[in-house]
Amino acid sequence: MKTYIETGRILLREIELEDALAMFEMDSDPEVHIFLGKSPIQHIEEAIANIQFIRQQYRDYGIGRWAIVDKETNEFAGWGGLKFRTDPVNGHSNYYDIGYRLLRRFWGQGLATESAKATLTYAFGTLKLDAVYAMAHVENLGSRNALLKSGLKITAQIENEGIPCDWFEIKKEEWSLNLIH
Repeated sequence: MKTYIETGRILLREIELEDALAMFEMDSDPEVHIFLGKSPIQHIEEAIANIQFIRQQYRDYGIGRWAIVDKETNEFAGWGGLKFRTDPVNGHSNYYDIGYRLLRRFWGQGLATESAKATLTYAFGTLKLDAVYAMAHVENLGSRNALLKSGLKITAQIENEGIPCDWFEIKKEEWSLNLIH
């Protein structure tokens, strides 16, 4: 298991099959899915399939969502990081999407923002990307605020899979300026 990033409170590491129970707890929670199309998973096998999909992304693209682990308790708090997207969204394809999803008991602690900021440092500093994008349901204030606090800007409102979303972007130059100020 590879750890990619360590911050003050979290580790960002590869998601493993051992995370299946925590992933199931998170993705079967209807509250977690309120802004995600309201389709929580029903069976542990779905969590395992999601982990296998993410692990395949590691092999195919060298990147995929990472486990967010609370350093103090060593608990799986959720996932975050980058995903390479090949499907066309808002005129973009073959781009890097930043995201996060947390177990409800970890909401409101700033972990999404901490994860996103660390991920952007990795994206621009290590991977040397030119831009990173994100989407969030227009009514998901927590997610929108985490992305805005991380330096992304809303550049459009779109509909994605029937969900009204704000489209976020940050270019490497903008990220670099944020580091200076």
